[in-house]
Amino acid sequence: MPASSQHVRRRKVFYIPGYDPFPPRRYRELYRKEGAKQAEISGYGLRVSAQPQDDGYGWQASGSFDDTRVEADFEVLIWSDIVRSSMSNTIPGTYWQLVRTSWTYIASGTLRRLAVLPKGPLIAALYPIGVLILQLIAALLVAHLVGWGLSTLFQAAALWLLGDGAVTRWGMALLYWTPFFVIVVLILRWFKAQDRKIYAYYLMHDFAFSASRKGATPKPLQDRMDLFRGQIASALLQDYDEVLVVGHSSGAHLAVSILADLLRDMPDPPTALSFLSLGHVIPMVSFLPDAHRLRADLQFLSERDEIVWVDVTAPGDGCSYALCDPVGTSGVATRDKQWPLVFSAQFSRSMGEVEWEKMRRKFFKLHFQYLCAFQQPLDYDYFQITAGPMTLGRRYAGRPPSKSRIDVPVSKYTSTTP
Repeated sequence: MPASSQHVRRRKVFYIPGYDPFPPRRYRELYRKEGAKQAEISGYGLRVSAQPQDDGYGWQASGSFDDTRVEADFEVLIWSDIVRSSMSNTIPGTYWQLVRTSWTYIASGTLRRLAVLPKGPLIAALYPIGVLILQLIAALLVAHLVGWGLSTLFQAAALWLLGDGAVTRWGMALLYWTPFFVIVVLILRWFKAQDRKIYAYYLMHDFAFSASRKGATPKPLQDRMDLFRGQIASALLQDYDEVLVVGHSSGAHLAVSILADLLRDMPDPPTALSFLSLGHVIPMVSFLPDAHRLRADLQFLSERDEIVWVDVTAPGDGCSYALCDPVGTSGVATRDKQWPLVFSAQFSRSMGEVEWEKMRRKFFKLHFQYLCAFQQPLDYDYFQITAGPMTLGRRYAGRPPSKSRIDVPVSKYTSTTP
């Protein structure tokens, strides 16, 4: 682990968000708010300020730990525009994504293999499918009842006035099908308008994006990842003691490929390079048949001496593959594997009893808890990792992985070349 034993005075942090269509400013405000809480709880100093240009893409943090002062420059690597462009703006388009994505996971056998792992992410994947189908059934049922009622009333009146003729039959059909289609459209639009509370459309777009090329990286995303790689490489040549890449949720598998390519290009980085993956969902992609590139990158990164890779999840986070070693479960671990170090953030213990009871069923909020303060922090503190005086390697040197981690091969597809 080169330079992993050094103290840190200056650090560059690159944060790669998950499948998130919102602008990056929210991450800066979350860090500011939650960092202040954690600093008060844990008894250290932390000050957060905007970058001088205040473009919303990053921030600066100053940490004070036992008279040691640390400066950290944060940069959010943005792909929210790609996320937004992948989200269908039409209701029929979303239902087509549902059919196509379901077929990809079922026909490839990936769904069955994912069911072997912790069930939370699988439930999260099935949730939008079930909700969208129920919404469609509800819309069709209401539309049928209204259309049937109107056509029945018209039939009764027309039989009395006109008798059973072509006008009666055409009128019944018109009064059934016209309101039927109108009501279906209106109800489905109403459901979509409620998605900020339900998340069915959002999750459907998320899983459809992962499955869109059966695990292969779409070209627009690969181009953006190449740009990110250049930014990280540039930081490694600057006056930093550590360059830390944080990949959250879907951002974790992006970070794997970015860092693997970077180390192929720069096999001996001059600065300590660290990777913290949080709440990963890597099997949702690496288990797909055409994810050859991602599996190769997982294998390559797991063997490198030039990087420290720590993977943190929590069983309380139902949207991540908690304690699943992404390399081992993907079936690409070799005898030279040394990363990642897998352990749990232990939400149920570190959040405090009252806070845990309040949050334990708020699944989407818990998926972001890794970036937040803990009432009773154990050995995971996001703010000490990102703004503290120790490199990631030094902080967790000698720490054993969680005993309950899952590192057995599960994926049906393990090839690293097409």
